[in-house]
Amino acid sequence: MSQTNEIITIFGKRIAYLRQNQKLSQEKLAERSGLHRTYIGMVERAERNISLLNINKLANGLGVSIDKLFIF
Repeated sequence: MSQTNEIITIFGKRIAYLRQNQKLSQEKLAERSGLHRTYIGMVERAERNISLLNINKLANGLGVSIDKLFIF
C-alpha cells in the first residue's frame, strides 16, 4: 500500500470512528455536513481523496475542530 493510500485509509477510519462514536448514520452526517450520503461512505472506505473544503464540512458536521480529524 502506498503512503498516500495509507493516509486516505487511516483518515477514512477516523471519520467512521468519530461518526459511530456519536451514533450518527452516514446519512445523518451527510445531512449535517452538506455532503451526499454516498460520498461519506466513499471517504470512510478510502475510495475518495477528500478536499480540504470537504474536510472542513465533515469537521463541522461532526461538531469538532479540523485537528480532531487528524488525531489517529
